Amino acid sequence: MLLPLLLNTNSARGQQPFADSLKSIALGQKEDSSKVNTYLDISKDLMQTSLDSAFLYAAKATSLSGTTGYKSGQALAVKTMGNIRYMQGNYVEAVDYWESSLKLYDNIGDKTGVSTILSNIGVIYYNQGDKVKALDYYLRSLKVAEENKIKLREAIALNNLGTVYHDNPETHDKALDYFLKALPMMEELGDKDAYGTAATNLGEIYAAKNDEQTALFYFNKALNAFQDSISLSYTLNNIGNLYSKKQELSTAIRYHLQAYNITRKMDAKLEMAESLLGLANTYRMQEHFKTAIATYLQAEAYAKETGAFNLLEKAYNGLAISFEKRKDFSNALKYQGLYASIKDSLYNTDADKKLSRLIFNFEIEKKQSQIDLLTKDKEYKELEISRQKYAKNASLIGLALIIAIATMIYRNYRMKAKTNEILDRKNAEIERLLLNILPAEVANELKEEGVATPRYFEQASVLFTDFKSFTKMADVLSPQELLAELNECFVAFDDIIEKYHLEKIKTIGDSYMCAGGIPSPDPNHLLNMVKAAFDILSYLNKWNEKRLNAGMEPWLLRIGIHTGPVVAGVVGKKKYAYDIWGSTVNIASRMESNGEPGQVNVSEKVFELIKDHYSCRYRGKIFAKNIGEIDMYFVENPETKVQELSLSHAAAS
Repeated sequence: MLLPLLLNTNSARGQQPFADSLKSIALGQKEDSSKVNTYLDISKDLMQTSLDSAFLYAAKATSLSGTTGYKSGQALAVKTMGNIRYMQGNYVEAVDYWESSLKLYDNIGDKTGVSTILSNIGVIYYNQGDKVKALDYYLRSLKVAEENKIKLREAIALNNLGTVYHDNPETHDKALDYFLKALPMMEELGDKDAYGTAATNLGEIYAAKNDEQTALFYFNKALNAFQDSISLSYTLNNIGNLYSKKQELSTAIRYHLQAYNITRKMDAKLEMAESLLGLANTYRMQEHFKTAIATYLQAEAYAKETGAFNLLEKAYNGLAISFEKRKDFSNALKYQGLYASIKDSLYNTDADKKLSRLIFNFEIEKKQSQIDLLTKDKEYKELEISRQKYAKNASLIGLALIIAIATMIYRNYRMKAKTNEILDRKNAEIERLLLNILPAEVANELKEEGVATPRYFEQASVLFTDFKSFTKMADVLSPQELLAELNECFVAFDDIIEKYHLEKIKTIGDSYMCAGGIPSPDPNHLLNMVKAAFDILSYLNKWNEKRLNAGMEPWLLRIGIHTGPVVAGVVGKKKYAYDIWGSTVNIASRMESNGEPGQVNVSEKVFELIKDHYSCRYRGKIFAKNIGEIDMYFVENPETKVQELSLSHAAAS
């Protein structure tokens, strides 16, 4: 399990006499901010010996800081309570305390505290397997850190972003980039806990790449940095896993036991589960299946208690394999089912939607009265006739009233029908306008839920265009002429990307940006993107022929394409905008800016996926701002018939 960074606390001294001396100091202090700080120092020192005692003193600091109005101390104390609950595996309470601390930090304008808490909450979602939410919180933490030049928080956010990309072998290089950026920053800042964390993560990446020598190099750096910190258990478990891969199982068990003993003293259940899983896997490799099963069951209990679904998944898988080896097929089938179930819950993040509708029924009841006129005697004949005339006249008047009422009802109905027709037209117009700025899937989610959840896409393609020397052209043309010609081009581009089922993201000045594979995954998005790029160049060539015939300067266009993971979502509150973020976007932009007019410039990753369909000319390694050297290619001579193969098939060919 890769280690996300929770916060930059100092490693506790782990010596009870020092905590006792601080308690003596606290007894003689006034009820003010100094005593709050002493309580926090005691809590920090006790974290390595007794988490319950540490929590008690953090709670005392919270209460006293609230009474004395010591806002920054209160924010730190509440955050510390959340940290301790996290270490105890109580994620629900940890998040509650952190959210309270976040409000306090925000109220006092402490951006370091805000960045820290955002990162901490992201760690909770990471441990629970919700990588989309984890990535969202990590990016928010990084944004606050960068805007306010908080180097340590920036380094920690970079480390945590790397942990998200580590879980997919295809993005190991991306994770490695984040860790290598974070490590020197942490070393420069002198934060040993943060440095040890990044070094451990780097070691695990190199271990996954089977580079054992480099992995051990970074693991040893982490051991020296952590010293007495509880995070030492992560490094020891990783070293144990490395020796397991080398089939040096006795050595592996020694490291896992050392890690388990450290975490057991602290009653740190999440870390205990991680150590027990390492032990159980090694026992299974030794074919000590009975011992392995008992150890897996211990790990399962701690993983359930902490809500660590990623560890629970590993425990169920190990139990299924171990029971199968013992030919206990009933239990093997049971745990295989649990493993499959929790695996689905980790990777299926779409929540069920419940719809409710209110139905109104209108009924009109009509009542009719009858008047019986009885004629008995002849002498009442005239009176009866008079009454009949009266009844007739009354009927005529009643009929007239009914007609009048019916007319009013009809007119009212016509008016309502016309109003509803107007409203239907307006709603259709609003719907059309909304779909012009947002994808249909996102627009429907906004209408039904009121919000649109950001989504993480493992594979998307991004295209940028930009006109060369646009500033010079802007100086020659009037604003009206410039806008009209630019609009003509962009309208044509819109038609082209719609033809290939791509998604327009935005225009920035004379730059045009679109993406493929979002918001609905499409296995052909990259091939469609390249086709669209050549259609755009073809359109511009014909457009420039008309300009040259009219004695006007041609417009020259650069196009760049890259593919990779992105985060997509809606930004804004009053004016919605669908946008995408991530390094894939930055690299695509660099592909455009380092290209040449009339050419489609792509990255090496794109080249590998399209080389069976297009001939490409290698340009060499070219330096891209803020990214470094990148292998670039010009796509040439598109085939007349490009087969509609899925992207995954193209990658495997």
